[in-house]
Amino acid sequence: MGFFKRKEKVPAEVQRVDWKLLEHGAVTLYHKGSVLSGDLGWLRQHGYVIHELDAAAWREPSDFHADAKRVLRFPSHYASNLASWIDCLAEIDVPDEGGAAIVFRRFDGFAKAQPQLAQTILDSVESTSRRFLLTGRRLLALVQSDDPRIRFDRVGAVPVTWNAREWTDADRGLTATHG
Repeated sequence: MGFFKRKEKVPAEVQRVDWKLLEHGAVTLYHKGSVLSGDLGWLRQHGYVIHELDAAAWREPSDFHADAKRVLRFPSHYASNLASWIDCLAEIDVPDEGGAAIVFRRFDGFAKAQPQLAQTILDSVESTSRRFLLTGRRLLALVQSDDPRIRFDRVGAVPVTWNAREWTDADRGLTATHG
């Protein structure tokens, strides 16, 4: 099973990328492609199955559902609605060793066009990940945004946070404004 070992027995566990991501929740924001690529490389090396979705062309819910069905290989009975998304997400293959990561690239445009749906998608991944963790399986969502200011409400009762290397606005190339 994909359980982490107890912190006091294996201090190296807390240095793992997946540990650092899950420590703040299953959904993490990325701005810089190089930071995202580095984490994806680590996840691949450690047995994660990566599912990449490109939200750049998504404007309507049907755009998201069609892409999710194709990339995540949802069954033919997938009904292209939120209830079906949540049901099928709970059934995706998450290996016992390693885990699974869903990458949402260029999510900011979709979040602007469909803010409630974008929020609900992230919330459902967080909730589903928590259920997978109960059986020792790890599900992550890595959400890349071209907008370094993007913010989301809490998901699964935890905030969506920036990864540790882009935590501050300065790390994402933003300068502080005074006024």
